[in-house]
Amino acid sequence: MSETHRAKVLIIGSGPAGYTAAIYAARANLEPILVQGLQPGGQLTITTEVENYPGFADVIQGPWLMEQMQKQAEHVGTKMHFDIINEVNFDERPFVCTGDSGNSYVADAVIIATGAQARWLGLPGEETYNGKGVSACATCDGFFYRGKEVAVIGGGNTAVEEALYLANICSKVTLVHRRDELRCEKILEDRLLKNEKIDIQWNKVVDDVLGTDTDGVTGIKLKDTLDGSFSELDVNGMFVAIGHDPATKIFKGKVDMDDENYLLATPGTATTNIPGVFAAGDCVDKIYRQAVTAAGLGCMAALEAERYITELND
Repeated sequence: MSETHRAKVLIIGSGPAGYTAAIYAARANLEPILVQGLQPGGQLTITTEVENYPGFADVIQGPWLMEQMQKQAEHVGTKMHFDIINEVNFDERPFVCTGDSGNSYVADAVIIATGAQARWLGLPGEETYNGKGVSACATCDGFFYRGKEVAVIGGGNTAVEEALYLANICSKVTLVHRRDELRCEKILEDRLLKNEKIDIQWNKVVDDVLGTDTDGVTGIKLKDTLDGSFSELDVNGMFVAIGHDPATKIFKGKVDMDDENYLLATPGTATTNIPGVFAAGDCVDKIYRQAVTAAGLGCMAALEAERYITELND
């Protein structure tokens, strides 16, 4: 039987942004409800080693970090619901969101922290070696490939920026692109072509990821898009940089978005075009996409939600 849950603040999503928002909202006595979504903990639950989150001298595990954030949010009073929001009504106040369970969540303010997912090539080897040589974030994982050879897959701004970043860390970077020209900004292309540590494999796509259980990724198998021939490239890591997809489908037509479906927030804030609806984390941030920046945005969203509710009750 479906139920109706009432909260001052409803948080949709449970990555670093959602959990941080929950911690701050609970400490402000806003009695938040957090709906965890399909993947509680977000992208960090499929990230093994985390070395750049402040406060930890040793390498920590992504799932463990998310577990600690959840426990902290619960400890200060957040109510967790394992449900998936599939419908929202922001036309009237209080806002009403409906879960896959059939339950309704009624709230004075809503914080959207649904995150984003990296686009993958769809190869079995990506899943096999995810965290063992396959990554979608050079900033997150590049440190582990110091002095090693890696490949970056893609030809847009993200791919070129990742290749340039990795060139400062790795001994050699090979950019693999399916076309014969890049799709990035000209200034980025110039920097790439001038970098002696970066090689480009034109008109190539990845056909397979090569590796072993003990060593992880040892190379990639490439297919020529012009003649169909195959070749192998020896690398220790493969960074897929073909874009991200924000998890914002249910908010289409409800909250303003850009042409890539990222939620739009007023610069320097977490406020959307709907008063009382806030956005935090990777569903709004397509530039940095880091756990620590997502947490910061979650904090901002909670503080702004507190201010909104206070003014609402004056």
